[in-house]
Amino acid sequence: MSGPVTGRHGDEPQDGVDWVADPDPARALADVRELFAQVHGGAPAGVWAAPGRVNLIGEHVDYAGGTSLPLALPHRTLVAVRPRDDGRVRVVSAWAPEEPWEGVLADIRPGTGGRAGTVPGWPAYPAGVLWALGPEAGRGGVGPGWDVPGVDLAVTSDVPVGAGLSSSAALTCSTALAVADLLGHHGGAEDDDALRADLVAACVRAENEVAGSPTGGMDQQASLRARAQHLLLLDSADGSVEHVPLALEQHGLVLLVVDTRAPHRLVDGQYADRRAACARAAELLDVPHLARAAEGTSVEAVLERLRAAGADEDVRRRARHVLTEEERTRALVALLRADRPQDVGPLLDGSHASLREDHEVSSPELDVVTDAARSAGALGARMTGGGFGGSAVALVRTEDVDAVAGAVTRASATAGHPRPQLVTVVAAGGAERLV
Repeated sequence: MSGPVTGRHGDEPQDGVDWVADPDPARALADVRELFAQVHGGAPAGVWAAPGRVNLIGEHVDYAGGTSLPLALPHRTLVAVRPRDDGRVRVVSAWAPEEPWEGVLADIRPGTGGRAGTVPGWPAYPAGVLWALGPEAGRGGVGPGWDVPGVDLAVTSDVPVGAGLSSSAALTCSTALAVADLLGHHGGAEDDDALRADLVAACVRAENEVAGSPTGGMDQQASLRARAQHLLLLDSADGSVEHVPLALEQHGLVLLVVDTRAPHRLVDGQYADRRAACARAAELLDVPHLARAAEGTSVEAVLERLRAAGADEDVRRRARHVLTEEERTRALVALLRADRPQDVGPLLDGSHASLREDHEVSSPELDVVTDAARSAGALGARMTGGGFGGSAVALVRTEDVDAVAGAVTRASATAGHPRPQLVTVVAAGGAERLV
C-alpha cells in the first residue's frame, strides 16, 4: 500500500495554513468496508484503490499528441465490490450514504455529442466503467467485451474533490481494476501493463461517453500505471509510458500542492474550445499530432506556417502553448535524468506563463498562489490540471515549505480568495487490490 505524504500535517489549520490531512490507509479500508456492510449487507468480495494524480508539467497537450509528466498521489479512492447474479447495479458513496443509486446493467447507455448517458451524477463514473468493459461497448472491437456482472459497490475517498487532482479518474480506475480482477484477468500485478493500458481506454470511454466529461487520458494513465518514487512520462500520441525516477528528498526538495478551492469554470465550453483550436492547427499543418509539429524545425517556423495558412491569432496562440510545452516537458525530463531536479523551476514558471497567456486557462486564484510561492522562495510554480480553477504545484526547498505555505495563504486572503488547502506529496504507486 502507498505510504503517507508526510508525518506532520493534520486536520487543523496551523499558523493560518490549512493542511490537507495525511491519508490513513487502515482507517480508509475500515471505512469502506463499514459503508458496504451498512448499505449492501455482508462483506465485499474485495477492496481496490486507485490514486489521484498531479501533473508536474505537460498540460493541455494530451489531446494534441504531446507528452506529460504526472505522478500518482498517496491520496486514493477505495471501492468495495461484490458481484451480483441479477444484472443489477447498486452503488453508494461516503459523501451521500443515504442516497444509493440502483439501476439495471442493461440500461446503462452512453450519451451523444459529448452529453452524459442514462446514469445521472457521480454514479455515471462507476456505471460507465461497467458499460465500457461490457459486451455492448465491445462490439466492433472497441472494448474488451467482457461478460460483466451486476455489482454492489461502495466508495470512499480522500482525493480532494474539485481540486483538479483527478478524483473522477481515481473512481473509474479503481472500479475497472476491481472488475478485471473479479473476472479473473488479474490486473493487480504491477507488471501487467498491457491489461492496465486496456483498462485506461475503458475508463476514458466511461468518462467521455457515459459521464459526459471531457478527458484526454492522462489522468487514467497515471492512476493505473504509475510507480512509486517515479514520474510517468506519457506519450499521448501512442499511449506508451516510461518511468522517470523522482529523487527530490536527497536534494532537499519537496513538491507542494496548493488547492485554491476555486471551482473549475468549464461550463461555458472553454476546455472544448482549446481542444478544437489545437485540432484546427493540426489540420492546417496537415500533421497527425500538433505537439510534434516542431520536430526537426522550430516553433517560430511552425507558427509562421500557421499564419500563412490563415490561422487566426487564437489558433496560433493555442498552438504556441502546445509546441513550447512539449519543449519544456522534454527539457525537464532531461534535467531529472541528469539528477538536476533543483534546476527545473524555470520550466515550471514558463509552463504557467504559457498556460496563462497563450492558452488562457489559468485563473486569478491560481495566478496569486503561484506568484506568492515564487516570491517566498519556491524554485518554480505552475497551475496543474485543466485550469479555470483547481490546484497549483510548487517545487520548494524543504526548509522553505512553511514560509511558502504561509505566503500563499496570506496572499489568497489579501486578494479576497478562498483560503487554500496545501499538502506536500511524494510519488505513489498506481491502482491495486488491497484485500
